[in-house]
This record gives sequence, structure tokens and C-alpha cells, in this order.
Amino acid sequence: MAGIPELPLGSTKETIPVVGFGTAEYPFGASSQRMKDVILDAIKLGYRHFDSAALYQSEQPLGEAIEEALNLGLVKSRKELFITSKLWCSDAHYNCVLPAIKKTLKNLKLEYLDLYLVHWPVSVKPGEYELPVKKEDLVPIDIKSVWEAMEECQKLGLAKSIGVSNFSCKKLATLLATAKIPPAINQVEMNPVWQQKKLREFCKEKGILISVYSPLGGKGTLWGTNLVMDCECLKQIANDKGKTHAQVCLRWAYEQGVSVLVKSFNKERMKENLDIFDWRLTTEESNKIGQIPQRKGFPGIEFISEDGPYKSLQELWDGEI
Repeated sequence: MAGIPELPLGSTKETIPVVGFGTAEYPFGASSQRMKDVILDAIKLGYRHFDSAALYQSEQPLGEAIEEALNLGLVKSRKELFITSKLWCSDAHYNCVLPAIKKTLKNLKLEYLDLYLVHWPVSVKPGEYELPVKKEDLVPIDIKSVWEAMEECQKLGLAKSIGVSNFSCKKLATLLATAKIPPAINQVEMNPVWQQKKLREFCKEKGILISVYSPLGGKGTLWGTNLVMDCECLKQIANDKGKTHAQVCLRWAYEQGVSVLVKSFNKERMKENLDIFDWRLTTEESNKIGQIPQRKGFPGIEFISEDGPYKSLQELWDGEI
């Protein structure tokens, strides 16, 4: 796929590009006019995996970009692309899943997704696609029935693979106990400042691939911080190697055997973010990164409520924070 290596996707026969292009920005939909052109630029540069979600308001421009890319011959067929979208919390109810994926496919003008994810282990009352959510709308998630509906999406051919996002080891174990089709992916925050060693070990053992969001810390978004880009250790390694700060972070993630999502609307940086495959970090550099103090960038405080199913961050993450 245009020079980007691929990884096997869980226990399926499918593969996923190790670097994908994220379409989440904050406020959501802020660049929807420009988004189509940005995605076309990304396709020209070699990106083939595009990550969207019902929440992001990016499905429609992504669909338009795919249609145009096919018309222009930038890709020969739909099969050359890997398209991910996600089920928002307001649709995380058994009866809402199938209508939600059908709406997503209509927005994208596609017949199937390569990957469909449960965005959070959280349900809110049906209706709004928003973050922060209204705390009074938080309700307990019935993950068993939601996952049964996700499995139905795969059986119907609407999604080639299904997975989750922001799930702890404990929540994955609960899901695996009743799942007929195991999740192919758990998409989570991961970067040198939040390395997720325990979760990575658990997922490796269970055959679940980790997909990474905020590999550079998500600076400038609701879910991001400056912790990664301000890290002196990473700056020093980048200077020593003649690489960018971002390239060091992305190369580190690549060396951990995960799939990673990058998001930049700057053409030069989009190109730089793919230039991570023909060099490597030394053992000493990897060890230095391994010693960086750990701190989660996006704890998800928006989903915590005295009257809701998660009354503390410890409950949401099952102590993995």
C-alpha cells in the first residue's frame, strides 16, 4: 500500500497500514470545507488508512474525497483504502448500532467499512453527537448486547473487522468472556509520555492489535496536552538524529508494533510523518524514552458523574491511569 508497511489485524485475514491519517479536530467539523482537499493531498502522499467517527463530522468530506480519488485515478479501487469509523456513545445501545453504521456508510458513500469501533465503553441517551456529553444523559453501557450488534455488522458485511476504543484490560476481559468475534483492535491514547505497557502486553496476549491516537499528544484539542511536544528527552533525541520531534515519537510507536494515527493538515508535516521507516532508534535512545515519567493526556473526566455509571476515573479505567 504505497510503501507504508502493514500489520495483521487481530485474528482476521485482514491487514492495516501501520500509519493512518486521523480526521478528528476540535471543534468538530471546524475544517469540513477544507477536509476533502486535505484528504486528497494525503492520498497523493501515500496515506491509505483514514480514521473517522460519527462524532467528528468528518465522514461526509472523507466520502467525497474517496469518490474524487477514485474518479481521478489516485487509487485504482476502494480495496486500496482502509476506512475506519466509530460508534458514538449515543448509539451504544443494541437497537441503535445497525442504524448507526448504515448512516455512517451513507455519509461515506461506501458499501462497507474496513473497521468499525465502539468509541468508548460509555453509553448516553440516544440523540446528540457531542463531546463533552451531558452528564445527566449518562447511562450504564450493556457491552454484551452492544457487541452482539457489532458482530451482526461484521456478519452482514457492513464492516470487515470490528473493535473497540478506550477499553481497559478489565473491560476487554469482560467483553472477551461473551464475544463470539473478538475485537480486532483497541484504539487508545499512546505516546512516549503515556506508553500503555500493561495494556499492550494484555492485547498482545489476546491477539488484539493496538491502534494509537494522540501519538504526539494531541496538542490544541480537547483531548490533548503539550506534554509530548514539550518533552526535553524527545527534543534531545530528535536533535541528535536530525529528525523532527514528531518523527521520533512516530518511529518509537512503530517500533512497539502498533498501528498509529497522525493528523496534520500541513502538507510538509504530512510528508515528514511518513518518513519513519528507513532509520531506527538506538537501544540507548529507546531506553531513555522508556524512562520518561508517565502521565495520561486525556483521562475522560467528561464521562465521570456522581449520578452516572462511572463515579471516578479509577472506575472508568479500572485503575489503569
